Amino acid sequence: MVFERLREGLRRFVEKVSKTEFTEKSLKETLWDLQLTLVSNDVSLEVAEKICEEIKRRLVGRTVGRFEDRKAVVVEELRKTLTEIFSKVPRVDIVKEAAEAKREGRPLAVLFIGVNGTGKTTTICKVAKLLMDRGFTVVLACSDTFRAGAIEQLEEHANRIGVRVIRHRYGADPAAVAYDAIRHAEARGVDVVLIDTAGRMQTDRNLMEELRKIKRVASPDLTILVVDALTGNDAVEQARMFDSQVGFDAAILTKVDADVKGGSAISVVYETGKPIVYVGTGQGYGDLEPFDPGWLLDRLLENV
Repeated sequence: MVFERLREGLRRFVEKVSKTEFTEKSLKETLWDLQLTLVSNDVSLEVAEKICEEIKRRLVGRTVGRFEDRKAVVVEELRKTLTEIFSKVPRVDIVKEAAEAKREGRPLAVLFIGVNGTGKTTTICKVAKLLMDRGFTVVLACSDTFRAGAIEQLEEHANRIGVRVIRHRYGADPAAVAYDAIRHAEARGVDVVLIDTAGRMQTDRNLMEELRKIKRVASPDLTILVVDALTGNDAVEQARMFDSQVGFDAAILTKVDADVKGGSAISVVYETGKPIVYVGTGQGYGDLEPFDPGWLLDRLLENV
């Protein structure tokens, strides 16, 4: 079940805390257990510490009425603490951005970055289908001219959803591919350009320079980082590295349907200050859901 492990850890915390006095001394051990639970479920140490500190601030000295449900009080303060993390990031809406660009008579260019194996290429085609279902025309740019089979992979996905791919030969300048795709969209009146890129390890200096060049040449309206929820804390490290080396506006979290832990979303948002716009919930092209913090919190706190 999605987020099962973290949800169970939060349930144990709520049960234990609701049976103690809301004093710093009585909460100390329980909050330490909560911190361990968070860290073991892909919440980064810094975020886990922040959550525990905030819950302690909210609960210590909190008075509870004689007929008030203590467990409900704890759940409420826990929800407020987690909500605060997501409320501090800006909102990004790709569909609204596409509509605005169309009104201005220009294509919206979206650059996708991330390491290989996160489902980046499939996610790009999911975004393409989502936009096409809403009446936008889309073209894909294969700026991954490095990985063998990358062009064919993108073309195979594109054929399935009925969208064109702009490509060059392997070894060509990835920035030139992105540039040509945008010029193609301008000339043909295409609404959105989605740019796929190489995904060698995030510590690869050549990759980072390549991505920076694509951004300089293509000047994308949005840069989206694609991260795999199942990679846990490595997703946070990827987000930090890509943000510092290339910069991105928002993230898409893939494979959420298989994530029993659930901490990656909290950590990525907190550590980068960037929103998650979509989550991947399956293998089909329609399995992409807008990310709503309330949706995440409902599942984390379900039956807690």
